[in-house]
Amino acid sequence: MKLKITLLAVFYIILLNAQAPAGYYNAANGLSGYPLKTALHQIITNSHIPQAYSTHWSFFETADVKQDGTVWDIYANCGFIFGLPINGGNQDVGTGGNVECQFFNREHSFPTSWFGGNVEPMRSDVVHIYPADKLVNNERGNLAFANVNLVSFLSSNGSKKGSSATTGITGNVFEVADEYKGDIARSLFYMATRYQDMIAGWETNNPDGDKMLNGTSNQVFETWALQLLYSWHINDPVSQKEINRNNAIYAYQGNRNPFVDNPDYVCNIWNVSNCTLSVPEINFENAITVYPNPSNNQTISIESSIELDEIQLISINGQLLQVIQKENITANQLQINSIPSGFYLLKVKSNNQYLVKKIIIN
Repeated sequence: MKLKITLLAVFYIILLNAQAPAGYYNAANGLSGYPLKTALHQIITNSHIPQAYSTHWSFFETADVKQDGTVWDIYANCGFIFGLPINGGNQDVGTGGNVECQFFNREHSFPTSWFGGNVEPMRSDVVHIYPADKLVNNERGNLAFANVNLVSFLSSNGSKKGSSATTGITGNVFEVADEYKGDIARSLFYMATRYQDMIAGWETNNPDGDKMLNGTSNQVFETWALQLLYSWHINDPVSQKEINRNNAIYAYQGNRNPFVDNPDYVCNIWNVSNCTLSVPEINFENAITVYPNPSNNQTISIESSIELDEIQLISINGQLLQVIQKENITANQLQINSIPSGFYLLKVKSNNQYLVKKIIIN
């Protein structure tokens, strides 16, 4: 059955910036390259007020909550409930977690073993700590991030472990789901900046960390890793979820992730190959339409001049429901079927630009 789509808004670029406090980045104005990185290091270090690791469970309830009140887990789609099991929640209590969607715990996207164990303030820095399914977190372990070739483990949201498909690294790696690749990249860019006075000495702490780190305080990452993280950063731009989380981090520990507030800082600092600043806006107002509107037989029409890569259908809570690749679009038209009524986002990728159309399906 085809469903009626009611248009709510025209397309807009989804390169969103969080609202940092006035003057927060003043000391970085006019700088570029590694001097910019050093200025950001000083800003986010001086404003960082470390919090106790034990309080992070409560922090998650503010920073990582979906609109339906469940846990925003970046490694799985489980609908976890905040709180201890004794109170009906799914918080890890140290046992179990041998199956997916049983418990969630605290995932250090930059593993503790990479910086030498339970060392503060890195261990408790919430910028790189996320709630995550316990089983999937254990599967990831200390693995380096890269794109996976042969999959040996696949989570419910598409995160996977397996042999590397990325040139420059061999062995098992971990690839987070597409909608969170940018989140992870920006967290690691934060770690490279916040701890640039220490990170050069972390290269040999762990074999998997050694694969990504190059033993310097400026570039920090191996060239292959830098290119990978930059591609993840560009292809998964800052989301409202990240903006909300960054603001919660500021309220909790006093500092911010500058790469969420100002995504161009990555290009300005590292100047990786194919580095581009904010993608220039293209007028999509008439390029993609939904018609008839309203109707029980709707069609999404795409202007033939648009070089479309894919369209993602995303729930209002951020769950990826469908991915329609360009090869599945016939005669520049697309029909969406068998989707329950509700609010949705159509996220369109074209030439490394992401645009979103809000829709209601009745």
